[in-house]
Amino acid sequence: MSTEKLYAEAKDEAAVGNYERAAKFYERLEGRAAGTLLSQQAQLELAYVYYRSNEKAQALATIDRFIKLHPSSPALDYALYLRGIINFNDNLGLFGNLARQDLSERDQQASKDAFQSFKQLVEQFPASTYAPDARLRMNYIVNALAAYEVHVARYYYRRGAYLAAANRAQQAVLDYQQSPAIEEALYLMSRSYDRLGLTQLRDDAERVLKTSFPDSGYLKGGVAKKDEPWWKLW
Repeated sequence: MSTEKLYAEAKDEAAVGNYERAAKFYERLEGRAAGTLLSQQAQLELAYVYYRSNEKAQALATIDRFIKLHPSSPALDYALYLRGIINFNDNLGLFGNLARQDLSERDQQASKDAFQSFKQLVEQFPASTYAPDARLRMNYIVNALAAYEVHVARYYYRRGAYLAAANRAQQAVLDYQQSPAIEEALYLMSRSYDRLGLTQLRDDAERVLKTSFPDSGYLKGGVAKKDEPWWKLW
């Protein structure tokens, strides 16, 4: 079978959702057309069909190999975008089944890897067709990661682990300063420090909350609602 025929067969199989069969054609094509632009195209499309087949490890290995071998390719922006998409979709269920898991430890590396790929894309190729969507996804990832950290801090607070709650909320404030979730993070810091008897730290967190979010629902008369039981707040 000629390289053109292999490519046509691969495209046809992918078009109807036969991704495993399409992958076999692309694998053959990549070897047969080695050293040509068609081989590069086969690599990219192979990564995509691996991704659609839920073969994340193979998809990432293929796209990473493309980026390493072809750093000056005109399709590099797409490669970075696809790498971001693979990791982004792998972790879309950021809060999935959260209540049934130990919230203290949950790997968010896929989201962070996706963010780095999108960041590299928009920095290297700001005018790329894929840059606007990458920016939107970066914003979503930051907000989701911040919300996750606050969710964990709230989990600790509810269980009386006030030091752990304060530390997790503080980390969210440090890492995701522009996220809306920081409002609750500051409140949790204030409440946790209050429970720990650390009045100076409590007042500092409260002051930042009041300054940054003067209309916050967590404030009453300009002071954090210390007397509200937590079960009324969540």
